Amino acid sequence: PDVIIEAQFDDNDAENGQDHLQDMLTDDIKKLSLDTGEKGKAVGVTGVHRTKQDDGPKVNDPRLLSDEFLQRTAKVVYILEKKHSRAATGFIKLLADRNSELFKRCAMFSPVDHRVPRVYVPLADCPPDFVTKPEAYAQMLFICRIVDWKEESNFASGQLFKSLGQAGEIEPESEGILTEYGVDFSDFSPEVLECLPQNLPWVISPGELAKRTDLR
Repeated sequence: PDVIIEAQFDDNDAENGQDHLQDMLTDDIKKLSLDTGEKGKAVGVTGVHRTKQDDGPKVNDPRLLSDEFLQRTAKVVYILEKKHSRAATGFIKLLADRNSELFKRCAMFSPVDHRVPRVYVPLADCPPDFVTKPEAYAQMLFICRIVDWKEESNFASGQLFKSLGQAGEIEPESEGILTEYGVDFSDFSPEVLECLPQNLPWVISPGELAKRTDLR
């Protein structure tokens, strides 16, 4: 069929039972009868069967459908607030075109998260021996921050923030995820640590245990 009907009902429909749903589907099928009926008379011409198309209104015309069958669309007109941290975890590699001027100035940063665009980063931010031994950093994770993305460029521009370590290890991977989502994982300040019990080992008193839920 050219058109697929998707029935939508809420709790009230469920309470009314299957009769209400069946009536609703029957009405929808009647609406589609304009397009699913006989469209014309088949005429044989030199062994070829042709169908005369009906010039009347078609059900798949959006103007004839009710709002419940239409998917609303929109377009972005302004970015009010940038929520993404502009930081991404990924790998660096040399540009493919070794004869270009860009090859002498930039490297390509490929994010692990494919929702983030690839980024040009300055070679000055890369390790000193990256150009001569790029294979040594093929599995090294880096943090990059996007600083700009020109309209005429397919790639964003950014700066390498730091080297995390080998991909696949727990600590570099965890630090990369926390940095991407803007989570502060720095050490607690002395003021915060002073709020903790100083007499160790510390135990919860029986009175405190009586009014707590034990989730251990």
